[in-house]
Amino acid sequence: MTRPINTKRKIRYLLLGVLFLMAFLINISFGSVEISIKTILESVFGPTTHNNPLDYIIHHYRIPKAITAVVVGAGLSISGLLMQTLFKNPLAGPYVLGISSGASLGAALYIMGAAALGAFLPQWLIGNWSTTIAASIGSFSVLFIVATVATRIKNTMALLIIGLMFGSLSSALVSILAFFSSKESLQKFVFWTYGNLGNLSFTDIGILGLFVSIGSLVSILNTNVLNAMLLGNDYAISLGISLKKTSLTILIATGLIAGSITAFVGPIAFLGLAVPHICRLVWNTSNHKILIPTSLLMGAIFMLISDSIAQLPGSANVLPINAITALFGSPIVIWLLVRKKQIQL
Repeated sequence: MTRPINTKRKIRYLLLGVLFLMAFLINISFGSVEISIKTILESVFGPTTHNNPLDYIIHHYRIPKAITAVVVGAGLSISGLLMQTLFKNPLAGPYVLGISSGASLGAALYIMGAAALGAFLPQWLIGNWSTTIAASIGSFSVLFIVATVATRIKNTMALLIIGLMFGSLSSALVSILAFFSSKESLQKFVFWTYGNLGNLSFTDIGILGLFVSIGSLVSILNTNVLNAMLLGNDYAISLGISLKKTSLTILIATGLIAGSITAFVGPIAFLGLAVPHICRLVWNTSNHKILIPTSLLMGAIFMLISDSIAQLPGSANVLPINAITALFGSPIVIWLLVRKKQIQL
């Protein structure tokens, strides 16, 4: 029985790998200027000609954007998986628990607040990294509060409600800021909330990738701990696992991933919630040794496909990536709830 199961899993991993490569190449080819896959391969593996505009587009715009999509999709998926396991709640995720809302509030405070206080702020506070830093501070502030509450409240539903309340509170504060802000700063913030994968340089991608890699490495190193937590807190304690230390580690890893992603590309909805459930359904398992790598791959694929759809191939217009992920992520979650009636972690 073991060999057929292992063979099926290997085939599924192979199919995932092929699908990932296809999604990556298609994502690079789509845009206002359509580029054939043959041209992409020749540009990547052949000699680069600086006079060729297609080479410039591929290397300076399309490839960085595709890599960003991979990092963002993988990171949000793994952070959603960590949250769902930690709180044993299928609706848990960075977006639902308020971490992304905290990042949005931090960005809003800078984008719309800095316009009013710009004359009083030192120059280093209004540089290129300011929005990213502000969003990170916002996400970690909410993360700290959620982590503190988690050590005192054992009811995961109460914690979920608290996270939603933080989201509502953040939205209220953003609305007040928007009311008093200028038209230009308000427009800048609205565009930030749409989500944008195309504004990152290779340096930005490297820094974002470092944050996501650290958070993902923490999840990989805690695979056995995550599996033990699914069997109950008493069982985990009997194995010598410190629940407070583990919970804090997971929350910090999740905040590092979700906060950095939101800071760099804006809020991306539902992906972190939907992908882990898709992986559980496809692989029919709750084993994190399988779920972690598949969530990383599936998240990257989902984001690449979503971004390809957002490009509106052949059109100069680009849809907000945040709207596309929510548009496809919401029906998937609804379908899973209806099909399974009760999602098991």
